Amino acid sequence: MKKLDLDAVKAFVLTAELQSFTRAAQALDSTQSAVSIKLRRLEEQLGRRLLERTPRQVRLSSEGATFLEAARDLVCAHDRAVASFDVEKRRMVIGISHQLVGSELPALLRHMNDHDPHLVIELRVAGSREISQAYEAGALDAALVLQAREQRRNGEALFTESFAWIAAADWQPRAGQPLPLSTQGESCSIRAGAVHALDQAGIAWTEVFVGKGASVVGAAAAAGLAVAVLARRSAPSGTIDIGPTLSLPNLPTQEAVLYTALHDRRSRNALHTLSVAFKGLTQA
Repeated sequence: MKKLDLDAVKAFVLTAELQSFTRAAQALDSTQSAVSIKLRRLEEQLGRRLLERTPRQVRLSSEGATFLEAARDLVCAHDRAVASFDVEKRRMVIGISHQLVGSELPALLRHMNDHDPHLVIELRVAGSREISQAYEAGALDAALVLQAREQRRNGEALFTESFAWIAAADWQPRAGQPLPLSTQGESCSIRAGAVHALDQAGIAWTEVFVGKGASVVGAAAAAGLAVAVLARRSAPSGTIDIGPTLSLPNLPTQEAVLYTALHDRRSRNALHTLSVAFKGLTQA
């Protein structure tokens, strides 16, 4: 019977989930070369190629996809065994801007729970302004929000988010009609920056769809109803950035900023996992 190197299996799971040797190394507090060596040894041990490596991304092979669920179970069982004597339940409430929440979040939360099953994580998803207010009021243990660079106080800037004018690939403007917009409403700072840029450029606009969350705003764009102001990575399948084609103004960038006053090991480890994953989403 083959005995697997648990550290190598854990490195494989993280690399598969984050689709990057670099981000997996960050999550493990290791180096890219060390992670790569562990994974090659694991592949040699199993006699299977688990990952397809290209200059731009790391993908699971068919055999890697088959092994992934069992590997997750193994890592989870190990982490639960290690935590079995640490039975103190902890609760952490994290607020995240709905502009940052995507389809990858469930897998991320599962990984965080597997790592520390006694740490109960509760999420609050809302606009950056609402999340910031809740954090200032003490209702949240941590907050991940989008802010203009000059607004950041003592938080940790994780990455810079860029935005675009997103529309269905076959969408065409109507002659003489104002630009129809899909936004998150007047309270959204991203919407404020977009309409200010349009006004400065002398481009007429009208708000035809208002919703909450990047997926909802993006759905209106994908359906051909409007042009959405979205983070580039949040653009739905079948949509494009029409800004260059229509000579629309550049949109201001914002920083994804993490705020927390927690310093205990368990909380910081969980937030480190969250930070590495969100950094990874911008580079995928």
